[in-house]
Amino acid sequence: MNEAKAIARLKRGDIAGLEVLVRQYQVKATRAAYLITQDRALAEDIVQTAFLRVYNRIQQLDSSRPFAPWFLRIVVNDAVKAAQRQQQAVSLNGETDIGEEWIESLVDAAPNPADAVEAAELRLTVWQALSRLSPEKRAAIVLRYYLELGEREMADQLAIPIGTVKWRLHAAREQLRDLLRPLVGNEVRRQESE
Repeated sequence: MNEAKAIARLKRGDIAGLEVLVRQYQVKATRAAYLITQDRALAEDIVQTAFLRVYNRIQQLDSSRPFAPWFLRIVVNDAVKAAQRQQQAVSLNGETDIGEEWIESLVDAAPNPADAVEAAELRLTVWQALSRLSPEKRAAIVLRYYLELGEREMADQLAIPIGTVKWRLHAAREQLRDLLRPLVGNEVRRQESE
């Protein structure tokens, strides 16, 4: 069953249509939520709740528009809100549970052990840098570079002006550049010594 048929069935009250949408979008949505919240259980809860919301509000979906942006907007907005609540409740010691085993599922495995170690170190470094961004900036990075949305699409998804999107992307990239500068400097020195 294709997406259009699944949505039509869902609009008629047939929950079997939801199963098709879950199979098609669950992994991508969960990864997007996780990249924003940095909490696996929370990301999974957000996506489950989003699918329940889809079931209850499918009549609001304009059939002439694609499902994915509508659904992912729900997921990203809920993830940003959850991350903001989580950020307010972070302990004073500033420690975070990175969930290394689940991060591994976000990217393909490296082809050899040396590359695997280097890739793991890079993922960890980038992950730590992302965790230092605000939820809004993380959402901008996820929407642009993981979900591959353009700035106009991001503005539509987040229901904010395109100027705000551009500012968030710029600020997020600048902050990431500053956080990752030591890594880039070490890489250049390593290549020069080889």
